[in-house]
Amino acid sequence: MTDLAGDGVGTGDGVERSETWNGLRAGDPVVVAGVPWRRAAWTFRAHVVNRRNGTESVEVVGGRPGDRSVRSFDPGRIYAVRGRPARSTRTASGRPARSGVPSVARATSGAASLADAPQLPLG
Repeated sequence: MTDLAGDGVGTGDGVERSETWNGLRAGDPVVVAGVPWRRAAWTFRAHVVNRRNGTESVEVVGGRPGDRSVRSFDPGRIYAVRGRPARSTRTASGRPARSGVPSVARATSGAASLADAPQLPLG
């Protein structure tokens, strides 16, 4: 069983996984809205659809620095990384001023989630 685009994998129990979704491919960086952790970094893993009950989720890998856990979120919480991540700089006291991780506020401010506005290639 595969998904409609032909790039997913069915598990035989009505669950379909696709490593591409709305312009993302496995390994692409994303921002997850509503996660309170500072400096959390995420990469897209798969879009999952349960055909039996109609639920959708997006699997991502990451979390806090050094964490490579797989987590699932509602597609409406997933945003594209906009622009370059902030560079790490130091304050006058020598502490890091920025983490180099994409800003959740910058990615979600005035933008629609990837569920609402796919980043599909032109042409």
